[in-house]
Amino acid sequence: MADCLFCKIVEGIIPSQKVYEDDFVLAFKDIAPQAPTHILVIPKTHISGAADITPENSAVVARCFEVIAQLGKDIEGGFRVVSNCGGNAGQTVPHLHFHVLGGAPLNLTMA
Repeated sequence: MADCLFCKIVEGIIPSQKVYEDDFVLAFKDIAPQAPTHILVIPKTHISGAADITPENSAVVARCFEVIAQLGKDIEGGFRVVSNCGGNAGQTVPHLHFHVLGGAPLNLTMA
């Protein structure tokens, strides 16, 4: 999508601190980290959010989780994966993305 922030990052129009990239997935450091390790993992194909995952695009979502597992091996003590879907859930960029957080004890309460 032309006006999507993450699509512009995928296209290289907006710079990012990439930590992983392949033909289907991009992972980069969050610009406002909430933990010592805070990586965003996104499909390069535009999917608006978790509610828009379908049988036709689920393979790229599975690939995102393969990348998350790979990146998570380097996060000492474990990690958390979060995906917000919709404004009330805190989704600020309408492109499916997974926050990978770790590197310190995380608050265990759920809002």
